[in-house]
Amino acid sequence: MGLLLAASAGPALAHHAFAAEFDSSKPVTFKGTVTKVEWVNPHVWIHVDVKRPDGSAEPWAIEGGTPNVLFRRGFNKQSLIAGTEISIDGYRAKDGTRRANGRDLTFADGRKLFLGSSGTGAPYELQPGSQK
Repeated sequence: MGLLLAASAGPALAHHAFAAEFDSSKPVTFKGTVTKVEWVNPHVWIHVDVKRPDGSAEPWAIEGGTPNVLFRRGFNKQSLIAGTEISIDGYRAKDGTRRANGRDLTFADGRKLFLGSSGTGAPYELQPGSQK
């Protein structure tokens, strides 16, 4: 019994609360070119190159909701492919790396997709005025 519990704890511990990794008081907004999309549990990751003022590319990794949640919102593997230009609004990683929790993704044609994580403490779950 103990072995079964220990073996099943891995996936549960791998999933994190929003507040454990991202800072809702540090929003980020940028445009970029998709380089790769990882459809993995517990979160979809969108990799983008953001153009710096000097013309060089700065790679970012954007965390979205679970594959199942995004699928129910109309997003699928063909919705976003390498080379697609997008805008992202989200929240920066607490550790200062070029990672963010994506809130909204906007396509060049103006279509929007709510990427927001369904994790505990994600900004859409907070009541107005309760963000720190």
